[in-house]
Amino acid sequence: MISKWLFSGALLLEAGSWASLWLEAPQLQQLLVFTLSHGLACVLLCAAVWLLLPERYRMPLPWSPLFIFSLAFFVPVIGTIGVVAAIFPALYLPRKRNKQAWQAVGIPSLPFRAQLQHHSPIFADGGLQDVLRHAPDPDQRLAALLATRRMPGKDAVPILKLALGDPSDDVRLLAYSMLDKQESDINSHIQNALGELSGVTAKSAGALHATLARWYWELAYLGLAQGSVLEHVLNQASEHAEKGLQAGEGGELYLLAGRIALERGDVERAEVLLHQAQENGMGAAQVLPFHAELAFEAGRYHEIPQLLAKLPEKTRQRPRFAELVRSWT
Repeated sequence: MISKWLFSGALLLEAGSWASLWLEAPQLQQLLVFTLSHGLACVLLCAAVWLLLPERYRMPLPWSPLFIFSLAFFVPVIGTIGVVAAIFPALYLPRKRNKQAWQAVGIPSLPFRAQLQHHSPIFADGGLQDVLRHAPDPDQRLAALLATRRMPGKDAVPILKLALGDPSDDVRLLAYSMLDKQESDINSHIQNALGELSGVTAKSAGALHATLARWYWELAYLGLAQGSVLEHVLNQASEHAEKGLQAGEGGELYLLAGRIALERGDVERAEVLLHQAQENGMGAAQVLPFHAELAFEAGRYHEIPQLLAKLPEKTRQRPRFAELVRSWT
């Protein structure tokens, strides 16, 4: 409402300023009347336009209103008409905006030092062993040890053994406790099976001997036994496996007995047991890799490509076998 009165006053004063030029009066008087009337008209026009402007165009003061006043005052007639012609279409006929599909954000400032990447060392290409060897933070090395709980025992034990030489007491104690727990659990199963072995029938004894062979083999397979202890564990595993086979256990136990014999270096006995495992229904994917290992131990290297070629396609594509197949074929 105020803007309308201001525009009306500006229009009347601007018309009066031009009418004063036709008055019968000295030129100086006509100029003074024109300048005063034109100046007041520009002030009213400037105030009216400034009030209609959006908030972001009203600042900064006093430059925003002074710019409008200068356009209207210093360019007579055309300036006033130009201000009106520029402002009103822009206010009432704004240009349509396309929907903005992205959000503009400022460029973030760089940190004053490199940020720590807590998870990258654990999941880096080098694996958990590289974390234990090179990570400077003990917490990262502890996290690497805790990650081994989700790994197969065969892969976890070498990492835990590596951690036994860590400079941090916390890392060494955690690695020792995790290794000790695995070994204690297996020994507990062995003691329970030995306790059940006394006073059972011959048929039940076969299953217990097979169980004992598996648990003794687990100690050797995981690397929890070394030196003379390893030799004792393998002897016990072999003895219980043979007793289990004599009691009528077969199939998988033949394969286990063959692996134990192969680990002990008894190539001839291992070959017999592996053939018996295959005759008792063990699949090629389970037996052929150990036939290939046996051929390597026996020095029959020419047999290895033929044995690997007989493996099922799905088995040959597994990470453990893919590189081996490529190197021998």
